[in-house]
Amino acid sequence: MPANLSPEYKKAEQAFRSARDEQERLACLKEMLRTIPKHKGTEHLQADIKSRVKQLTEELSGPKKGATRSGPVHSVRPEGAAQIALIGPPNSGKSTLHSKLTGSRAIAGPYPHTTHEPMPGMLTFEDVNFQLVDLPPVSTDYMESRFVNALQPADAALLVLDISDPECTDHVEAILALLEEKKISLIERWPGLDIGPVGVEEDELDPFRSYLPTLLVANKIDLNSDPEEVTTLKELLGVRFPTLSTSTVSGEGLDRVGPLLFEGLEIVRVYTKTPGKPAEMDRPFTVRRGATVSDVARLVHKDIAGSLKYARAWGSGVFDGQQVGPEHPLSDADVVELHMR
Repeated sequence: MPANLSPEYKKAEQAFRSARDEQERLACLKEMLRTIPKHKGTEHLQADIKSRVKQLTEELSGPKKGATRSGPVHSVRPEGAAQIALIGPPNSGKSTLHSKLTGSRAIAGPYPHTTHEPMPGMLTFEDVNFQLVDLPPVSTDYMESRFVNALQPADAALLVLDISDPECTDHVEAILALLEEKKISLIERWPGLDIGPVGVEEDELDPFRSYLPTLLVANKIDLNSDPEEVTTLKELLGVRFPTLSTSTVSGEGLDRVGPLLFEGLEIVRVYTKTPGKPAEMDRPFTVRRGATVSDVARLVHKDIAGSLKYARAWGSGVFDGQQVGPEHPLSDADVVELHMR
């Protein structure tokens, strides 16, 4: 029996996919449960939503008296233009890469499982910050039980491999299989890169599966300089992830991570100004392609978004100071001056 989901439910589901923290996800789940059509065709989905509401409510309230959590892994509250999860097997050089890119003090060593909980750090590209989160390693036979929670807020992933490791193919296959079991799909398609297959239609997406655009990072390239090795690896795996070869020793490829994330995630910088004053060009608000003046107003302050009347805009597609409405689409480096009722 078809589900025939209502526009109100689809709106709540989209909000759930876009939610950045657990409180927001819980509110969206409750709205999904409220708006879902109640008939036989949605019984399984209703049960799934109820189960997830219960699970998330329990997680937010903390462990019951006498109970203990199954592991130290927790999620990191998103900051910056996007949150990027670093995923990889033990000794792939993931933590050293994180340290080189962000200046973090991620613990790295010549022995497995040096990372026990998520380590956030900021990668700066021009005037945009990306939050890179170094996650505990995933081996062929082990993944932290709360690893899935740590991936929930992520917008994309870097799958980091030691390209000199003869078993790296096995590592990737194991990681992909373990994540699929937990309803996490590392996908090849990035919104802003002409790479990978056409994405799944939004209506066909599983609302409880995470879809993470993934960059395959062939690390330790200084130990294996064969340029065909990455191509061979992708052919063996049958994947079409965009790839980047890196070395934390020579620095090769490190300067390309920021531009790839900026382009691939279709980041748009918007600068604001107060009437009669110059624009604040050192502190952009970051949104995605297709975002509107109203979206930026919500980032400035929810009360401003609620009382927004119009804006004046400078930049692409407008003459300087042109009056535009709340639904005016914005381009990278636009400047807006918000006017309230």
